[in-house]
Amino acid sequence: MTGHNSLPRTRHEHLLRQVALHGSVSAADVAAELGVSQVTVRRDIVELEKAGKLARVHGGAIGVGAPAIPQPARTNVGVVVPGSVSHYPQIVRGMDAASHGVRTRVVLATSQYREDLEQRQVERLIEIGVAGIVFAPTMRNRTEAELAEWVSTIPVPVVFLERRLESTSLAVYDSARTDHERGAELAVEHLAGLGHTAVGLALFDRTPTAPLVREGYRAAVARLGLDEAPSVALPKGEGDGDPLDAALVAFLEACRTAGTTAALVHTDVHAARLVELAMDRGIRVPDDLAVVAFDDDTAGLAMVPLTSVTPPGRDLGHEAMRIVTERIAAPDRASSAARHITMLPRLTVRDSCGASV
Repeated sequence: MTGHNSLPRTRHEHLLRQVALHGSVSAADVAAELGVSQVTVRRDIVELEKAGKLARVHGGAIGVGAPAIPQPARTNVGVVVPGSVSHYPQIVRGMDAASHGVRTRVVLATSQYREDLEQRQVERLIEIGVAGIVFAPTMRNRTEAELAEWVSTIPVPVVFLERRLESTSLAVYDSARTDHERGAELAVEHLAGLGHTAVGLALFDRTPTAPLVREGYRAAVARLGLDEAPSVALPKGEGDGDPLDAALVAFLEACRTAGTTAALVHTDVHAARLVELAMDRGIRVPDDLAVVAFDDDTAGLAMVPLTSVTPPGRDLGHEAMRIVTERIAAPDRASSAARHITMLPRLTVRDSCGASV
């Protein structure tokens, strides 16, 4: 990561962007992000301070100048996501951080994966005067044609979030999403690189992300020529009899019987529970079973800190806000091509896979 980002101008732009978004910046964080030494970053901060663009503080820098006089937001942007926990909070925070620079306010609503509630939330947002909608629609009981028909009635610009738009009727809309397929491939490639000849898959099948994870997993297994391994669909884990635990135990036993020594588990919550159940059965992670989680909300807090596919949450939110505000400024979709932004996740290596951290 040192090549392009070692250029002084690039580092300066990064420092100023972080200060603009967050009000302050840590020299240690920037050094880690750009792959340079803290000495280099501190030197950059000194140069930018001399130019009057920021001010040094212990450990980093802050913005300069008198506090801006608060101004009312020019526009409101509605955001409708399935829930306010797991995966989406980082995206919404990225949108909120980006909104300040364009005097836009984020108005958040949740749908709980319910089509009726989702439509009502959008109606409410329109009623209070939002100028654009960013949303992650539920697809459980509707076709893409039905979704497209409804979205065409929304009177403000719409940007889809974390959805791969397959049909031509939806592809005319803007979208911003994580490349979950490639995320699964990164995980399988990593485990294969550690010497595992088979990688099991445990997948929380009720989410829109699940088919994409399965697609990437299968592509990587085929391309790398890995052996067949156990694959299970995981339930939500609610109700009598603890069906999630039962499914995870069955997966562990299937891996042990097949001699499978590595697994990709979606989500990180499910992976954390898998680790606990493995401990109960004398299966050591990562010695007996290397685990990579998918999503990185609480992966680092597991009994064994989980290596995880980490979505580009804040960056994705920033891009979604950029797209919707540009579309609000020029709402005629017929005059410009739809923008489909796909952002790559990264692999965050921790203890659970057995690699050097």
